Amino acid sequence: MIQIEVNDTEFEAELHDDQAPESVKAVRELLPLESELMHVRWSGIATWINIDEIDLPEIPRENHTVYPSRGDLLLYPGYRNEQEILVPCGPTCFKSPAGELAGNHFATIDATASELKEIEEATLQNGAYDVAIQEVQA
Repeated sequence: MIQIEVNDTEFEAELHDDQAPESVKAVRELLPLESELMHVRWSGIATWINIDEIDLPEIPRENHTVYPSRGDLLLYPGYRNEQEILVPCGPTCFKSPAGELAGNHFATIDATASELKEIEEATLQNGAYDVAIQEVQA
């Protein structure tokens, strides 16, 4: 289980060890993470965390998708674009100037549609928000 804190709001997300074992392992190794949560430029109703400065191991495509559901956290290890964690908050088609991208669905946030939409709208209107992610015991 991971905990995601955006400003004063905390969410928990269930890790998908069985469906994306290499992605979950890589995420565990980069935690705790303190960064910025930004609005996506290309993908729809979503936010993202740039992790391009982190030296990730080689990660295969696993449990990957271009069309994640709301709350499905995707790890994109930088096959054709910068490394990132995508946080879908509504209808999303994961893409960049390089075209559609498939990210590895490694966790799912336990949050309501309105909670996620509020975060997405805040980043759209106000810019980047501080975000902290850490592993917690379930």
